[in-house]
Amino acid sequence: MSAFEKLTAHSKKISNFSHLASICGWDQAAVMPSGGNQARSEAMAELSVHIHSLNTQPQLGEWFEQAEGEELSTQDKATLRELKRQWQQANVLPEELVQAKSLAGSKCEHAWRTQRGENDWKGFEKNWQEVVKLSQEEAQIRAEATGKTPYDAMLDLYEPDTSTESLDALFLNVKSWLPELINQALDKQASEQFIKPEGVFPPEKQKALGLEVMKLLQFDFDHGRLDESVHPFCGGVPSDVRITTRYDESEFVQSLMGIVHETGHARYEQGLPKSLAGLPSGTARSMGIHESQSLFFEMQVGRSSAFIEHLARMAGKHFDGHNPALFSQDNFYKLYTRVEKGFIRVDADELTYPAHVILRYEIERDLINGKIKHTDVPELWNEKMQAYLGLSTKDNFKNGCMQDIHWTDGAFGYFPSYTLGAMYAAQFMAAMKTTVDVESAIRSGDLSPIFSWLSENIWSKGSLLTTDALVTEATGETLNAQHFKAHLESRYLG
Repeated sequence: MSAFEKLTAHSKKISNFSHLASICGWDQAAVMPSGGNQARSEAMAELSVHIHSLNTQPQLGEWFEQAEGEELSTQDKATLRELKRQWQQANVLPEELVQAKSLAGSKCEHAWRTQRGENDWKGFEKNWQEVVKLSQEEAQIRAEATGKTPYDAMLDLYEPDTSTESLDALFLNVKSWLPELINQALDKQASEQFIKPEGVFPPEKQKALGLEVMKLLQFDFDHGRLDESVHPFCGGVPSDVRITTRYDESEFVQSLMGIVHETGHARYEQGLPKSLAGLPSGTARSMGIHESQSLFFEMQVGRSSAFIEHLARMAGKHFDGHNPALFSQDNFYKLYTRVEKGFIRVDADELTYPAHVILRYEIERDLINGKIKHTDVPELWNEKMQAYLGLSTKDNFKNGCMQDIHWTDGAFGYFPSYTLGAMYAAQFMAAMKTTVDVESAIRSGDLSPIFSWLSENIWSKGSLLTTDALVTEATGETLNAQHFKAHLESRYLG
């Protein structure tokens, strides 16, 4: 057996344990009774330590050295590159830190589920302090190993080859035109008349509607399912993708589009190259590319007039006891393209959403780089929320800095992926339209031409290409934020 074959066999062993960790994490978030949290946290911490141990076994260094001298195909070279990247990222962390961070994250995240609803910053802060401390330790270790800043070292876990310098420039550009665009859209919509959902929309009917929309989006139910959780997410593994949403009986708008969003994540996972299953080259390229797929589904397709026509018809069928005028295509389009300055990121419209992301990016960047303390976050959040969206979150922690799940387990460096994803999605759509009649495909109810393009250009590539190479091969250029700006101007000012 060659050194490369030894490495791939070892990677598949690690992947099997990661599979179990993913399903356990989904269960913990979606259906596990609260009393099981302590035991589950300990079990998952033990599993994370075991995975870390497999990733850092001493013979791997020798295998990598040997494999780099072997004759490999282009695909195998890409696999070796990703295997080594994964190994280097794992190898720098001591086992004790991996275990401590897993335990602290589980404790903080589980308590957050209750503390957020109670607006309990003091209680949350006590748990979060440890998560931040351990995350800063991790960032410093990674920084020393890579020569990057602490935040850039964490960012590299989610967005390989992306830097604070590039993000600062990108987001500075967005901040130069976004506020005015938001205000113009608000002025344009000020006189619009539309009907809001009123009454009761039972969760079971919302779920039935969501399942029908997932079928339209060609979700593979033999390899995935829909459930409910406090915070919508996509988890599991490509062969068993778990997506969740949350339901509000007073309206269905958010949960329905949340399902469309998570289905985009899931279709990407289900479309990854099966021949590379268990290998890092067969996984999603980056979180930004992953988010581009969910936002392609939700924003580029899901909020198009053609897709809204399907949503309106389906919703009218499932909620037949309500005002029929609510389910007209025109009214639905107004509902799903409504711009409003709000507190909650996951409920934000596509135009104000980047402001939420930039706010979080700027705070976590300075927190991980040690420029601010974790106790500074509520005040900074309030200042930036007022500056970017004109809203105050003073003493409103549940709708401010406690609203997201990401920081509870130390996922620092993740938030930029959301807006990078929106930019990639706009660029993919612009490129797709040069060869695919997107609107006709959506109106017909057979979205196969769209999914074929995504499969050929994005899904089937896994991580065989670098992010820049993937985007360039698909669109003819690296990331160009002008496509995103043009998309927003067309939809909200056109």
